[in-house]
Amino acid sequence: MALIERAPAKINLSLDVLRKREDGFHDLEMVMTTIDLSDRIELFPLKQDKIEVSIESRYVPSDERNLAYKAAVAFKNKYNIKTGVRICIEKNIPVSAGLGGGSSNAAAVLRGLNRLWRLNIPKEELVLLGASIDEDVGFCIYGNTAVVRGYGEKIEMLASPPPCWVILAKPNIGVTTRKIFEQISVTDLYHPNTSKVIEALYEKDFHKLCNSIGNSLEPITSVQHPEVMHIKQAMLNIGADGVLMSGSGPTVYGLVEHENKARRIYNGMRGFCEEVYLVRIIG
Repeated sequence: MALIERAPAKINLSLDVLRKREDGFHDLEMVMTTIDLSDRIELFPLKQDKIEVSIESRYVPSDERNLAYKAAVAFKNKYNIKTGVRICIEKNIPVSAGLGGGSSNAAAVLRGLNRLWRLNIPKEELVLLGASIDEDVGFCIYGNTAVVRGYGEKIEMLASPPPCWVILAKPNIGVTTRKIFEQISVTDLYHPNTSKVIEALYEKDFHKLCNSIGNSLEPITSVQHPEVMHIKQAMLNIGADGVLMSGSGPTVYGLVEHENKARRIYNGMRGFCEEVYLVRIIG
């Protein structure tokens, strides 16, 4: 009998890199929210003590490099589980896109194994385990909208964004987060005003939100991949209200208040790149 978990994508309303730590990682402050674009995770219990990952994507490995696989290993080791699991992943979220697809898959596995093996581990504990896998996994355990600090282990739930549409446009490139972080010089970084983003959420002020969103990594990724700024400018020219790169990129999203305008921008952006999506915020 399969256990099914939904793994929604996320976008960053704010991403600030605060400092580099002694362990080589960076302290982050990020406001994230989930969107209505999801992978589907199925978990099948195995009597044998092994982990199998099945995925039909030439861009995503099915071995120990896969974050869902890593999540299962971490869970089994942490709680001394001697049986196994087969993980089937149906991919809908673009790969290496800045939308947290791999992290959301890992979070879905942690939530699902908790249910599958009936351990009743609190989410707060799963978040700490998730943060050891990737900085976005802890947020994806909860979903919704939150400010995330540290290396993804400190999570504070926030008010949901005002209702709006989201147009996603991903150029035909993949971005590796690790390589982007290797280019960071914290003293030269742009720092968004995260507190303004949080204020806009609680005030349900769509236009204030659009004017406050920001991403420290956008200038870095844009230097290496000029397509990002071309897509951002195109989306602004067509009329999106707030436009930003998500995560380490390369996906650019636009926030739009009304459906008719959102569909017009969606149709216009399809002339700039192949992967364009029109979704709602569900956070």
